[in-house]
Amino acid sequence: MLPDLKDMRVFITGAGRGLGRSVAVHLAKCGAVLGVIDVDGSAAQETADEISKAGGTAYAYSGDVSDKSVMEMAAAEFADQAGRIDTVINNAMLLRYEPIENVEDDTLDKMLGVGIKGPIWGAQALLKHMDPERGGHIINMASPVAYRGFPGTAVYSLVKGATVTLTKTLAAELGPRNIRVNAVAPGSVPTPGAIGLNTKEEYERRSRTIPLRRLGHEQDNANAIAFLLSPEADFINGDILNVDGGIAASV
Repeated sequence: MLPDLKDMRVFITGAGRGLGRSVAVHLAKCGAVLGVIDVDGSAAQETADEISKAGGTAYAYSGDVSDKSVMEMAAAEFADQAGRIDTVINNAMLLRYEPIENVEDDTLDKMLGVGIKGPIWGAQALLKHMDPERGGHIINMASPVAYRGFPGTAVYSLVKGATVTLTKTLAAELGPRNIRVNAVAPGSVPTPGAIGLNTKEEYERRSRTIPLRRLGHEQDNANAIAFLLSPEADFINGDILNVDGGIAASV
């Protein structure tokens, strides 16, 4: 049975494709009103259209989440259209895997901007547009690479490690204001954005290293986020929920 989220207004970043789109579509099925932003505005609109065609309500925005002014304008527009913001899901991330000697300034700046600045602007958006009496939620997107080493993921791991720290810090800081802050850490999921970074053989190898002996599905992550937003998770704050088939537990 789907959680009842029909009175929730959710602003989600990086929702044009992959995990972000699957989360947005699933939360809409649970009854939430969605605001979806992506650097690819046409992809964000496709997500909103998919939700609308299924009977849900969604608004699309285009922009780079590392740009504070862009986030402020999109969040303000969504809050005006939906009445408020109850939840911000900081999903957007730029994926680049490469040896440390190949990392360039431009790639580093973009990854840090999207992965670290973006969640900070997202948190500020919630604080500005939430109803203080209702409280709110922030969900960040972490990863098992935050706790274990994988070659070629130095910058990505750095960002996800910061995400874990930010989640715990904001949980402590914002909990007294009735804001729950948690993170979901998906394992290896062959999304459209990630599938080109690995060969079929690499995904097969990864599946053999996962205790459950399979790769993740986009729906696994969407289900976990819906649970964290539900009343059943009302006392969960500052947690990193590993949706990874046991990778983090097998370190």
